[in-house]
Amino acid sequence: MTRRPLARYALRTASLAVFLGLWQVLTSLDVDLWLRFSQFPTVTDVARAFADRLSGGDYWTDLTDSLTRILTGFALAAVLGVATGVLVARSRLAEDLLGPVLEVIRPIPAIALVPVAILLFPSNEQGIVFITCTAAFFPVLVSTRHAVRALTPVWEEAVRTMGGGRLRILGSVVLPGALPGIFGGLSVGIGVSWICVISAEMISGQYGVGYRTWQDYTVVNYPGVFVGMVTIGILGWVTSTAVELLGRRLTRWLPRTSYVPGGRTRAPRPAPAPVRADGDPEQQTQPEQQRQKDTEEARDEHLV
Repeated sequence: MTRRPLARYALRTASLAVFLGLWQVLTSLDVDLWLRFSQFPTVTDVARAFADRLSGGDYWTDLTDSLTRILTGFALAAVLGVATGVLVARSRLAEDLLGPVLEVIRPIPAIALVPVAILLFPSNEQGIVFITCTAAFFPVLVSTRHAVRALTPVWEEAVRTMGGGRLRILGSVVLPGALPGIFGGLSVGIGVSWICVISAEMISGQYGVGYRTWQDYTVVNYPGVFVGMVTIGILGWVTSTAVELLGRRLTRWLPRTSYVPGGRTRAPRPAPAPVRADGDPEQQTQPEQQRQKDTEEARDEHLV
């Protein structure tokens, strides 16, 4: 039995309230067992600092700069990652030419490319966008490549049989079929982008949430540090949710299942069998049994 949406939202709100309450108690009582909560600001201190920041202009400038950097770098990574992933998955020549270079660069953390960005680009702004793009590029590339290679060849052969060319196959088979995997990479990429853009702003930025958070740490303004952390968390959650919602909208044709803890899916409640006049339920006809079996098999094969 599943909970109603209102009950789920209430449970989530209660979970967040318990977390904040525990934080307030541990920090206000200066609890020092093994973790030193006495060094942490209380929830009320962070709330007051947050209210002060919201009333100032610097906070909104930092917010705008960070969002501009993350959206620009992520958009570039999405386009380049999908295009490169499809190209490498569909062309052996492209795989031989680009594959070794990409596999050598892929394990390098994007934040380690900060010196390269400083030397390569004439401005820090371009360097930060480059780091953000690089961070999201490889998750999108790998997910797209695996998704395209996992497509069944039957679909492509069907399009070729009806006279479709490469562009028709790309638009009707490859991209639609790989969309679930592509958006899986995009969801991972947006999170990694936030990690790297904040780190890049701390090192070489002049404005932005990461830069302001590091400045607060250097002047021992710990409530301001937590304001930056909360801001980063909210921005990351909003952007990740936006990517997920867009993915669900573009893949509406996929069958959906209700999530049940324990790895099981909630099966639809079977309709009661019709009752004859003598009180015995009628047996299901063969088409009905076959339809129910096909529905269960499709549900198992297309879990989302």
